[in-house]
Amino acid sequence: MTDLLNILIALMTIAFGGMAFVSPRFAAKALDLKTADSTMGLSELRASAGGLFVAVGLCCLVAGADFAYAMLGIAYAGAASGRLVSMVMDKPPQPKAFVWFLLEALPAAWLIAMNWPAPTA
Repeated sequence: MTDLLNILIALMTIAFGGMAFVSPRFAAKALDLKTADSTMGLSELRASAGGLFVAVGLCCLVAGADFAYAMLGIAYAGAASGRLVSMVMDKPPQPKAFVWFLLEALPAAWLIAMNWPAPTA
């Protein structure tokens, strides 16, 4: 069960990252981001929301190591903590922001809890 959920979360990560990598305008619209006079925003989406997540998800699948999945959990925890701070300070549209928070916090909790190395004696 753990292996299956780990793989599904890695695939979800690759899918979300792939959307930003291949279609940053679609990702921008889904995230309520606006592109302005420059295409630098599209470049940032392809890099940070796209290629980074595709690479980390693929690394988890290829390595298959618990610690790789735990690190994916740490990445999701970082995203969830940034989202939570934003929800308090920036006041984004709360239903939408909360859904994105859950899509970050729940995988983070699972991946860390189920894959973090047990302490050695």
